[in-house]
Amino acid sequence: MPVEPVTRSFGSVGVAMVTPFTATGELDLDTAQKLAAYLVDGGADALVVSGTTGESPTTSDVEKDQLLRAVIEAAGGRAVIIAGIGTNDTAHTVELSRQAARAGAHGLLAVTPYYSKPSQAGLVAHFTAVADATDLPVMLYDIPGRSAIPIQSETLLELAMHPNIVAVKDAKDDLFAGAWLLEQTGLEIYSGTDQLNLPWLSIGASGMISVVGHVAAGQYRRMVEAVDAGDLVTARRINSEVLPAVRGIMTRAQGAVMAKAALELMGVLPTRTVRLPQMAATNEEVALLRSDLEEAKLL
Repeated sequence: MPVEPVTRSFGSVGVAMVTPFTATGELDLDTAQKLAAYLVDGGADALVVSGTTGESPTTSDVEKDQLLRAVIEAAGGRAVIIAGIGTNDTAHTVELSRQAARAGAHGLLAVTPYYSKPSQAGLVAHFTAVADATDLPVMLYDIPGRSAIPIQSETLLELAMHPNIVAVKDAKDDLFAGAWLLEQTGLEIYSGTDQLNLPWLSIGASGMISVVGHVAAGQYRRMVEAVDAGDLVTARRINSEVLPAVRGIMTRAQGAVMAKAALELMGVLPTRTVRLPQMAATNEEVALLRSDLEEAKLL
């Protein structure tokens, strides 16, 4: 029996898109456009540009703008294009938000400010300033593993009252807190941890912002459709089939590193180049990844 439909302001199968670089480390806009089209053709209905997996700390504001405009041109008519605009500086984040709006982004992804460890009141002030900066819908990104602090449930309840703050990408991995958030607010939840995509969908999440979706967007599309139809047996089967790819991309090394290696193996990227301080996947890591993708029948 189909479950009650959920709201999806940012699609259901989002991919946190890698940022292609040339072999010498320059931004590769042509490949970025080809990759965006490839991901949407494969089943993604949302793309995050300049997120964590896009190596945003190592790209300049000019590069972020160029990349966003290129992706919008390539796929903006077929997918929700979400601009990662988060930094640990509120003024800088506000300016990136306005830059993204001028470029034509459909929404914003704002990560918890990292390193500075603000108070919860500071988080409210920061995210409110971002949400006030444009008319675009905002997805908050709660990832204490990188930011050092969580967005507490009480803080999310307060932020949910802002009309432009409509969703949370959750990498805090607290399903119980998320279930209550869904119950008490109109916020949409998106899984930010590929290992938990199915559990999140099962309790009413709107979708996922995935790294593994670089190679498995079609599988995740079918999993979402199965959950929507109340067919948990099919959803579990698809989840099980994708697990080797999740292992390969999410546990062998850093996600951006392994996603680029996977795309190179599949012939989508010409090089797996990343920018320092990240290091490209080693030949040994790529060999293990190849085995993982073959086991998942994705290669």
